[in-house]
Amino acid sequence: MTETAAAATRTLRPPDGYHLAASVGLLAMGNHDPCARFVDGSFWWATRTPDGPATLALRRTGGELLATGYGPGAGWVLDRADSIAGLRDDLTGFAALAAAHPLVAELAHAHRGLRIPRTGQVFPRLLRTIMEQKVTGTEAFRGYAATVRHFGTPAPGPVSALWTPPEPAALAAAPYWVFHPFGVEQRRAETLRRAAAVADRLERCADSDEATRRLTAIVGIGPWTAAEVVRTGYGDADAVSVGDYHIPNMVSWALAGQARGDDARMLELLEPFRGHRGRVCLLLAAAGAHAPRFGPRMPLRSFARF
Repeated sequence: MTETAAAATRTLRPPDGYHLAASVGLLAMGNHDPCARFVDGSFWWATRTPDGPATLALRRTGGELLATGYGPGAGWVLDRADSIAGLRDDLTGFAALAAAHPLVAELAHAHRGLRIPRTGQVFPRLLRTIMEQKVTGTEAFRGYAATVRHFGTPAPGPVSALWTPPEPAALAAAPYWVFHPFGVEQRRAETLRRAAAVADRLERCADSDEATRRLTAIVGIGPWTAAEVVRTGYGDADAVSVGDYHIPNMVSWALAGQARGDDARMLELLEPFRGHRGRVCLLLAAAGAHAPRFGPRMPLRSFARF
């Protein structure tokens, strides 16, 4: 916990059926994300802003959503609180597209409260997503959490164990072997350092398309990483995580009854929903529409001693 000035607040009015946990949960890496978590029914999200570190708390109060900001950047996060909560998510035309498949139509109705957040930031999500590249979820979380706690700072506000994401410059300046005790091998560490070195340029991207181009120009970052970042950075409902280990199978199973599918098949099945293809993937995941699993799980690895 850090000492802060008195918190500022803003009252938001979400649409009927809005689901806070399903929406802002997209900003957290599980239940113990060092930068974002639910505590006593409120969602707490820490970040860095042009005005300094900030924490945003979102809490339902009847039919309203109370946003509270802490820290030097409180005004910045409060100005964008509705966007961060997913309330600027544009569903125009999606109902008509969803009607093309009975399962998608059903999920669009059942999970109509799920809205895609738009944080307006690239690097904090990029840090997390690089840590998720080609490793198990346990390995990814271990590396991400350890990196945040080593390079970050305690977040403003009353919640203990909440951390502000690291300054990109600190990550860019660190040699790759500093990340080894966190379970992060040289490949991901070097990708993170390269991305951190151009973080300022990434944050100045005007839209999702420009951000995708700049991200994929960095060695070690491909379409999967870019899609994961722009989906919540820019609220891009069409961003599809091409190259994912599970999503092509999930889409193929849910939409065509095929237990296995590749990226080409996934994109073919999602084409009728263009403009909202990423949203369809989120709905399928929210419904637990996972394909049957075959074979052994990916083994856990550790680079901490090397």
